[in-house]
Amino acid sequence: MISFSRNITVSGRTISAGSPVFIIAEAGVNHGGNMDVARQLIDIAAESGADAVKFQAFRTESLILRNVDKAPYQQNTTEAKESQYDMLKKLELKRFQYVELKEYCAKRNILFLITPFDEDSLKELEEIGVEAYKIASTDTTNLPFLKKVAQTGKPVFFSTGMSYMDEVKTAVEEIGRINPQLVILHCTANYPIRNDEVNLNVINTFRKEFDALIGYSDHSVGIGAAPYAVPMGAVVLEKHFTLDKSLEGPDHLASLDPVELREFVAQVRNIEVYLGISEKKPTESEMLTRKSLQKCLVAKKAIKKGEVITEDAIVAKRTGGKGISPMRYKEVVGSVSPADYKEDDIIGE
Repeated sequence: MISFSRNITVSGRTISAGSPVFIIAEAGVNHGGNMDVARQLIDIAAESGADAVKFQAFRTESLILRNVDKAPYQQNTTEAKESQYDMLKKLELKRFQYVELKEYCAKRNILFLITPFDEDSLKELEEIGVEAYKIASTDTTNLPFLKKVAQTGKPVFFSTGMSYMDEVKTAVEEIGRINPQLVILHCTANYPIRNDEVNLNVINTFRKEFDALIGYSDHSVGIGAAPYAVPMGAVVLEKHFTLDKSLEGPDHLASLDPVELREFVAQVRNIEVYLGISEKKPTESEMLTRKSLQKCLVAKKAIKKGEVITEDAIVAKRTGGKGISPMRYKEVVGSVSPADYKEDDIIGE
């Protein structure tokens, strides 16, 4: 089994089992090719408290043949007669626009994250100096491309939608031979998915199979399934968002609106607070409650000094924290009483 990094740092943010969940707000192509909208999406992501805002980089000619039909969900959310090529061409950003968005993210103190979909785009992104890459589920089986991404030496967030386990294993091995900085993301690649397609148990499967950090890229409706992945050990969560779900485009309907995105981030942070520490011990507030409510040993009946204390001569009652814990009753039973005790006298005082 290949051993991957258990602590990955991206733009000063640590991704690990002991760190806050790394939240990726997926803007994707919801900018519609409009840079003003793209900047608004960055603003929304930054204000929500997300760690990163993610876009998509592709050169349409390098990505798809001209006569390929749209995916079923794309036909439902965009003009059905339009080809997938023509749809994507309208959503394509140029190299200088990546630079502008990256610089704007820096101003808003949020990580600029991006998915390259082809080798030409990967080369452009390397030239502008991105800090990490997200690989879409469309390239889970694209081993030559995965190799090139791994060779950049940058951290890789790797989605696994539409794939069989043996394909995921092969892809992870291809990346891992070159680059240990990998987060494997469970994903169901449709927009949106039904509740019975979420399959969060795959996260457990990945955790058992791979010595790597595991996350979840969520396409369920609304805030949906992603928060539930946190107690299962997901260290990265990704969720699409948009300015308005009614806008024209392939991904708006399956995205969060700005209010939902803020609520999503807040829910995840609350879950982290709820999970707390793994050590079982009284909390700070419980220590005072413990003193008031937990019991100590008192005399159930009169006990004379020098008398052997029997089990039926003592009982546990609330004493305000004074006396011997009943956890130690076996030390008391059979011992010689050091003093005279009346009924309800605290043993040991």
